[in-house]
Amino acid sequence: MNTTTITIRTATPADAPALLAIYAPYITDTAVSFEYDVPSVEEFADRIRGTLKKYPYLVAEVNGQIVGYCYVGILHGRQAYDWSVETSIYINQNCKRMGIGRKLHDALEQALSAMGILNLYACIAFPIGKDPYLTEDSVHFHEYLGYTHTAHFHKCGYKFNRWYDIVWMEKTIGEHKEKQPEVKAFSEIEETLNL
Repeated sequence: MNTTTITIRTATPADAPALLAIYAPYITDTAVSFEYDVPSVEEFADRIRGTLKKYPYLVAEVNGQIVGYCYVGILHGRQAYDWSVETSIYINQNCKRMGIGRKLHDALEQALSAMGILNLYACIAFPIGKDPYLTEDSVHFHEYLGYTHTAHFHKCGYKFNRWYDIVWMEKTIGEHKEKQPEVKAFSEIEETLNL
């Protein structure tokens, strides 16, 4: 595929089948996702709807074909965490290392910055030694994006009859102020973005 024609847009629930087709192999064939069962298309569409109530959910297309997506969710339910989010990004496994992830994340970061989000967090599965289901690629990708390591939890995920660590990585994208403006919903700033 020619990555010069990567376009980014907001996801819709109608994208659920295409996005689920990207996500399902991460569940069934890897330890990247700690989910055990592939959700239904309806459940996945509900996840998209739920995210878009407040946050961005973006898809990348190459020549009109969806090849990746990203979104964020709350870091924690308490109001004091409103300026922080947990990021997720998934790329079609046949389209990696083509610049799609970087372009998606740049658009996500632009949207979150416009909303007033300050801290991005990524919770990443991490292999214990050489592993057939998981590499350190996601950690290296986030390092490339400017994230730094903040925590390493040991043997806290169990999948494929083996234990996995997780690492938390963090990126600050805004200024922390004494009188911090409230975070806006994605719908309030979506029209101002160059997606």
